[in-house]
Amino acid sequence: QLVQSGGGSVQTGDSLRLLCSLSGFTSDGYAMGWFRQIPGREREFVASIAWYGGGTSVPDSSRFTISRDTAKNTLSLQLTGAKPSDTAVYYCATWNQLTLNPTAATVRHWGQGTQVTVAS
Repeated sequence: QLVQSGGGSVQTGDSLRLLCSLSGFTSDGYAMGWFRQIPGREREFVASIAWYGGGTSVPDSSRFTISRDTAKNTLSLQLTGAKPSDTAVYYCATWNQLTLNPTAATVRHWGQGTQVTVAS
């Protein structure tokens, strides 16, 4: 089970942190990360991290930072310099295929989703 927290409403230029707590997972997961979805559009990959080794893939690495705490079984996403175009529902996800560039179809488990709204 993936349980998300954080998010909410921020102003343009603000920073925001999302947290995902994992429960009931074993070490068979390869990677986890974040997607986001705007209504009417497909779920979009944001960032990923390998559970062991810590390799990452972050297309917009100038504003997004992904990290995990293996001792606490948590995953976080830090957004800096928020823009109105970042407004979306953000989902944490985990999958067990050997890729750090997943599609939504790759994902095995989803979090419940967290709304992020960036006001201009």
